[in-house]
Amino acid sequence: MKKYIVTLMVSFAIVSATLLGATTSQGKSSDTYKQLNLFGDVFEKIRAQYVRDVTDEELIEAAINGMLSSLDPHSSYLTAKSFDDMQVQTKGEYGGLGMEVTLDKGVVRVVSPIDDTPASRAGIQAGDYITKLDGEQVMGLTLTEAVAKMKGEIGTDIVMTVIRKGEKQPLEITLTRATITLKSVRHRLEGEVGYIRISSFTEKTESGLVEALDKIQEELGDDLQGIVLDLRNNPGGLLNQSIAVSSLFLERGEVVSTRTRNDEHVQRFPARKGDAINGKPLIVLINGGSASASEIVAGALQDHRRAVVVGTQSFGKGSVQTVIPLGANGAMRLTTAYYFTPSGNSIQGEGITPDVLVEQIRFDKSKEVNSRRRSEHDLRGSLANPNGKSDDKKDKKPKDGKKDVDTTGDGANDTKSDAKKDGVEKDGAEKADEDSLDKEPVLTTARDDYQLNYAINLLHGMAIARNVN
Repeated sequence: MKKYIVTLMVSFAIVSATLLGATTSQGKSSDTYKQLNLFGDVFEKIRAQYVRDVTDEELIEAAINGMLSSLDPHSSYLTAKSFDDMQVQTKGEYGGLGMEVTLDKGVVRVVSPIDDTPASRAGIQAGDYITKLDGEQVMGLTLTEAVAKMKGEIGTDIVMTVIRKGEKQPLEITLTRATITLKSVRHRLEGEVGYIRISSFTEKTESGLVEALDKIQEELGDDLQGIVLDLRNNPGGLLNQSIAVSSLFLERGEVVSTRTRNDEHVQRFPARKGDAINGKPLIVLINGGSASASEIVAGALQDHRRAVVVGTQSFGKGSVQTVIPLGANGAMRLTTAYYFTPSGNSIQGEGITPDVLVEQIRFDKSKEVNSRRRSEHDLRGSLANPNGKSDDKKDKKPKDGKKDVDTTGDGANDTKSDAKKDGVEKDGAEKADEDSLDKEPVLTTARDDYQLNYAINLLHGMAIARNVN
């Protein structure tokens, strides 16, 4: 039996290496087989001596996931169910509680509740730590396992034990599961300024943005002074949607490029449409919760000098994940490339630096968060910046910082941002899973939201200057 298992694992490793395009010299192959023999020994001892019965499937899936997750915070193995869930979620509708979460120090941390969902209605806040689900400890569960427990039949309740900064005692919050229809684009008028918020990049984002722009222009006509595009706390999403969003404000030029290891393959993505607002002023709002696809949009519009970027430094997730289907066995999400802004800069671990740095003013001092900015480089195992900008920071990273984010695609080569929604993996922006992403709250009106108020006033000034010229 032992010999059979070793042979099985060797065969599996060879097939995996072929799928990943691995090239190994003959000398290294000998060492590889020795390591596979070691794996076989451990595998057999677990089956024979572990305190409880575990299936071969459980062990092999755990081994695969461990191999992938050890590479970087965004690579992982997706079971068939997780893969199906991811595909559903990227369409903008899924079952759950409505929040983006990540794994931090063994417990689940809330990256951001999604607008108008059970999580947001129950008062779940960015930065909350979920320590128990229905009384069961979260510590020891993988992010996928924790998310799976949050999901369930629509209409059923789940009790979450939450630790919140500023609260002396854990909170017990009851949420009722619901079908989450993710409306990624919302808009309203702020006087003669159109305000558009994109909460994530799903398959419906481009159409939602087009609809929002049409309605704003229909209501304001020639009185439209400009657009504020709010990407704060946006964890990312589908790469093709970030390109489409950028294209709606650009006449021409590159939106983003991706490069594989050693720059072996460079793919460039040009703008596909004309400027939908005919050159009128555009301001993009970002903060520490803006990651991946949202950073692509901000970087493209900033580099082309099409928009003024306002807010605080973004998260800095500059890697691309490819979802590779594995037939009936699910899929693997693998980091395959870095992306670069049109100017050739990588934001990996660095983020987008605003043209105008504007901190969010908090009038309630009891709710202030840690002022230290958390970024991609705070995640355990995060990749270095390919431009060599972050090597020194990498060595100073906290030992226990770990992040979680997810990817999805319209096919084997589609990529998504990394932030997990209710345990459904989402590409693009797996959000930070560190001690604190310290996401700034996105408030509801310009009167309450200092950053938005600043952006609107700045846009008015830009509109006046444009008309004078």
